[in-house]
Amino acid sequence: MEATVRWTGSSGMSFLAETGSGHAVLMDGAPDGGGRNLAPRPMEMVLLGTGGCSAYDVVLILRKGKQDIRGCDVKLTAERADTEPKVFTKINFHFVVRGRQLKPNLVERAIKLSHEKYCSASIMLAKTAEMTHSFEIIEDLDLPSEHQAAG
Repeated sequence: MEATVRWTGSSGMSFLAETGSGHAVLMDGAPDGGGRNLAPRPMEMVLLGTGGCSAYDVVLILRKGKQDIRGCDVKLTAERADTEPKVFTKINFHFVVRGRQLKPNLVERAIKLSHEKYCSASIMLAKTAEMTHSFEIIEDLDLPSEHQAAG
């Protein structure tokens, strides 16, 4: 895996990050640190990446378990140390999983597998942060299930 982060050279603290897979994202600092609040902060990107990594796992595990999953949101709430280095000290993942007749034990299992085995980002951050998880399931009654639509 490769990435390049380039300071935009402006008078502020904006950086253009380019991934090895060919994608780009802008990052900026807080105004009190010389930034202009034009883009996410680097540590926000770490939190976003962790949420994406875990949500990806949960969806994949539930699909492999033949669950009719229609949506997965994860809200992350984090606290950081007061002094440098300001590492994450607490992170809560609250999953809102939407689907048809999802089994709570399988949703809970998918979240647990993500955080204990598959999500490299959350496993890495668990070295400094207390990780907590919660979830809710929303029954999706609007559309026919994939199995009915295919049949």
